[in-house]
Amino acid sequence: MDFKQFTTELDAIAEWLKKEYQSIRTGMASPAVLDGVRVDAYGTQTPVNQVASISIEGAKSLLISPYDKSLMKHIEKAIIDANLGVSVVGSDAGVRVSFPDLTAERREMLGKLAKQKLEDARVSVRQERDKVWNEIQSKEKEGDLTEDDRYSFKAEMEEKVKEFTTGLEEIFKNKQEEIQN
Repeated sequence: MDFKQFTTELDAIAEWLKKEYQSIRTGMASPAVLDGVRVDAYGTQTPVNQVASISIEGAKSLLISPYDKSLMKHIEKAIIDANLGVSVVGSDAGVRVSFPDLTAERREMLGKLAKQKLEDARVSVRQERDKVWNEIQSKEKEGDLTEDDRYSFKAEMEEKVKEFTTGLEEIFKNKQEEIQN
């Protein structure tokens, strides 16, 4: 039994969780927060990182420098409309995005959101595990595997799931610490 596809699917779940956690703003300046922001540029909705360079100015601010200065107001409007909970100020240098300090209430809400994302990832892992388990059982019924093979493959699969789930917990724990600090 080849677990390459299973491992690939599990890795994709981990990448999804990391990407979801990047979009959770924790008070620290991160260009990833702007990944979902689209600017009305030349009649089309374009990601902000394709019409401007984004640099980190300090722990709590970003500077967005448009490649075309005529897009400055459009970028400002797009960030405000995205409702990210940040303050936006235009200047000669570009658009400055400032991240306010997190309140205890907001930290708690972000912690719950992070926990929900972890649970979504766990559900996806269980679904992938079930697919592989069904494949193992059907191969046994077809006579391609012996009962002993089925048990050894199941044990190997469960070990991979356990290792992977531990990795997801570690990602969650890191995000939880980031939210609390």
